[in-house]
Amino acid sequence: MIRWLLFTALALGAAAFAENEKESRGASETVDLSEYRSAADKLIRAATETDFAHKRLAELCDTFGPRLSGTTNLEAAIDWVLGQMKADGLDHVRGEEVMVPVWARGDESLELIEPAPRKLAMLGLGGSTGTPAVGITAPVLVVRSYEELHRRGDEARGKIVLFNAPFVNYGQTVAYRVNGAIEAAGFGAVASLVRSITPVSLQTPHTGMMLYTNTAPKIPHAAISLEDAEQLQRWQERGKPVVARLKMSAKFLDDARSRNVIAEITGREKPEEIVLVSGHLDSWAVGQGAQDDGGGCLAAWESVRLMRKLGLRPRRTVRVVLWTNEENGLRGAKTYVEKHRLELPRHVVAIEADRGTFQPTGFSFAGRREARALVQQVGPLLKEIHAEKIADGSAGADVEELLPANVPVMELTVEGSSYFWFHHTAADTVDKVDPRHLGQCAAALAVMAYTLADLPERLPLNSENQTPRIQR
Repeated sequence: MIRWLLFTALALGAAAFAENEKESRGASETVDLSEYRSAADKLIRAATETDFAHKRLAELCDTFGPRLSGTTNLEAAIDWVLGQMKADGLDHVRGEEVMVPVWARGDESLELIEPAPRKLAMLGLGGSTGTPAVGITAPVLVVRSYEELHRRGDEARGKIVLFNAPFVNYGQTVAYRVNGAIEAAGFGAVASLVRSITPVSLQTPHTGMMLYTNTAPKIPHAAISLEDAEQLQRWQERGKPVVARLKMSAKFLDDARSRNVIAEITGREKPEEIVLVSGHLDSWAVGQGAQDDGGGCLAAWESVRLMRKLGLRPRRTVRVVLWTNEENGLRGAKTYVEKHRLELPRHVVAIEADRGTFQPTGFSFAGRREARALVQQVGPLLKEIHAEKIADGSAGADVEELLPANVPVMELTVEGSSYFWFHHTAADTVDKVDPRHLGQCAAALAVMAYTLADLPERLPLNSENQTPRIQR
C-alpha cells in the first residue's frame, strides 16, 4: 500500500509538473502589471511608515541574543516566533523538525608569547577541532597567500600558520577561512590562523564555517583581527621570532532537534502553488545575529504579516520560511527539500533575504529566461524605494537547495558596502540595522512575493541542466 501510494503521488507530481510546463510554454512574456500598482503602493506605505519590524527585531535580538544551531537560545527564539506568528493571524503556523549539528566553541584564547607578550582577540572557526588542554605553543609563520605558503612550505612544519590575506571580496578571500586549515596541515603546521574576512576592523575578529578533508590532519583553526594580523606580519618582517599559544576546547556534540519556522497566507484560487519567501533564524554564537540574518527573517516575516493586515490574499499561497542551521550545515533547507519533495514542482519561486538589511536595490535571479523576463516586469513597482533592479546571479544558500528541483530562486540585493564590517562578529547587533532600510527590505519582498503569487500564470520552472547547482 505504501509503495502504491508513493507511486501514485509521484505520478500526480509528474502530471502537475507537465501541466505547469504546458502553461509556461503558452504564457506571454509580457503581462500588464498596472493592476498591481495599487497593491504595491499599499504594501510599500505600510512597510515604510512604521518601525514595527525593527522593534520586533530588537525584541528578538535583545531577548535571545546569538542563536547558534543546537542551543537553547535558538530554540527559545523559535518558540517566540511561532507564538508571534499565530498572534499575527497567519495560516498554518508550525515548526518542522530538523536534526542539526551541534558545535560547541567552549573556552578559547590566543596569547602572543614573543616578542611582546599580550592577549590577542580571536574567535574559533565553526567546525574546528580543539587543542590539547595545555594549548599549542609554537612559532608563527605569516603568509599573505596560498602561493607564499607553497613557496615557503618547508618553514611551516611544526608551526602555527597565519594567513594574512588582505580583503579583496568575500567570495575570493573567504577561501582562506574555509580551506586554510587543510592547506596549512598539508605542510605540517600544528594549527592555523586567518586574518578575519573583512575590509574594516576595530579589533573585531570574524568567525564562520571552515572545512577539513580526510587527506590532511585536522588542526585547530581560528580567526584574528586585521590589526593583530598586520602586527604579526611586521614583527616577522623585522626578523623577530613570533611565538604564540593557542587554546581551544571546541568540539562537536550529538545532533540536536531544531525546527524550520513556517507560516502562510493561503492562496485564494491556487492554494497548492507556493511562492516562498525566507531568511535564516540561526546565527553564530557572537553578537545578536541582527544583520545575519535576523533582519532578513523580519523582512520576510513582515512581508506576509502586511499582506494579512491589508487583506491582500493572492491567487497562490505565500509561504514564509525561517530556516534553521544555515550557518553551519544547511540542514534546515536540506530537510525541507526532503520533506516537501513531492510538493516542489508546485513551488513557483523561492526567495531569500540574507545579504543584510541595508537599502534594497532589487533582486538576483536564477532561472529560465522567460521567468526572468516576467520578474523584470515587477521591478518598476519597486522604483519608489529604488529596488527595481533584477540581475542574473546566485541566491541565498538555503533557497539554492531547491535548484536541483528546477525551482527558480531569488535573493534580495542591498547596498551592502558595510555588511562585512559586522558579519559574523560580536558587533552584529540590532543598532547596526536602520529601521528605514529594514522597512524598505520588507516592502521589496512583499511586493515581489505578492505580485508573483497573484499573476494569472505562474513562472515557468527551470529546465533540466539549464540552471546549474551553484557551489559555495
